[in-house]
Amino acid sequence: MRWPGATARVLIALLAGAVVGLALAHWHPGAAATAASIAQPVGKLWLSALQMTVVPLVLALVILGVATAADAASSGRVARRALTTFVVLLSLFAAYAALVAPALLSLVPRSPQLAATLQASPAAMAVGEAPTLAQWIGNIIPSNAIMAAAQGAMLPLVVFALFFGFALTRVAVDRRAQVVGLCHGIADTMIVIVHWVLLAAPLGVFALMLAVCAQAGLGVVGALAGYIVLQCAMYIGAIAICYGLVAVFARRSPAAFASAILPAQVVAASTQSSLASLPAMLESARERLGLSPSVAALVLPMAVTLFRITSPIQYLVAAAFVAWAYGIELTALQLAAGSALAVVISLGSVGLPGQVSFMATVMPVTQSMGLPVEPLGLLLAVDTIPDVFATTGNVTGDLTATAIVARQSSDIADTPPAS
Repeated sequence: MRWPGATARVLIALLAGAVVGLALAHWHPGAAATAASIAQPVGKLWLSALQMTVVPLVLALVILGVATAADAASSGRVARRALTTFVVLLSLFAAYAALVAPALLSLVPRSPQLAATLQASPAAMAVGEAPTLAQWIGNIIPSNAIMAAAQGAMLPLVVFALFFGFALTRVAVDRRAQVVGLCHGIADTMIVIVHWVLLAAPLGVFALMLAVCAQAGLGVVGALAGYIVLQCAMYIGAIAICYGLVAVFARRSPAAFASAILPAQVVAASTQSSLASLPAMLESARERLGLSPSVAALVLPMAVTLFRITSPIQYLVAAAFVAWAYGIELTALQLAAGSALAVVISLGSVGLPGQVSFMATVMPVTQSMGLPVEPLGLLLAVDTIPDVFATTGNVTGDLTATAIVARQSSDIADTPPAS
């Protein structure tokens, strides 16, 4: 008999927690309150164990992301154009998520019982008033990076990491290699710890789901289903935007482009891996789209390494959902801060394992917007369901960026990529 995989175990635990919580709430309200009071600290303990790895992991990933991007840019004009295209497109999709996700959620009625349950939890106590414009600008650069890390102030910490990473590119090669190696060691160590904590994910998710369902009833089940639908819809919308970008910036027919990249999209949907889709992407770019082989050979591997258009969408949709569930009205400053951080973090997080990536990326963005992180344990459990659409969107974005860069690089399209 084969045991179910890690994702299946988490989903089973989510379902079991919902069934037990709803059953207790329906037949034994008194027992439901007792069970919730026991389960809530267990779930909170599991979330705290994940949260303790976020600051060192994000700091290391951002520094490594800057170093990787600097190394890539040094390989020539095509690489620099690709990096610029990646950043612009990531910013575009972050803005898309920041504008569309809260607007769609505002159309959905929120369960008052769900909101009351979440607001009564310990995480709700950490939600403060949104900062003013002057406070937000004044806090972007930390006066004390160590204090920012201790307080979990993610945006100032990431700004410090960016300064550190760019300054590191000016240091002697041998000393830079030592720091980069240290950052690799820190990131790898944090990922090992996260893997250990995720072994207890079924217990943590079960406890969180049981506590919320015992108090909020069916409202939380409907809310999670709505979150899944929203994620899928946002990913499909991103794919549609890619076709429009191809028409405007690559001067190609969207219908012809969609037909040419369909085989790569099929591979992406079936494997749920951008890396596994790379051979199919190269074939589509060279044979079906007729892009320069030298441009495709350079840009597509860079895209798989650094570029994932659904990442900022995932981070901001999750944050917007948490705000909606708590009844928090997101301000323009909160959305701007979350969008900026989402772009930076997404450049450094590509290649992380799925569940590790979720907590290492979504949690900092949610924290930077001044939102509670307690619901993220439940979102982690269901986030694997829209992954088919996410991977398809990423592959579409990779080929879109390559087509745009190929159009921009027609003057050097036949030049072999620099080593």
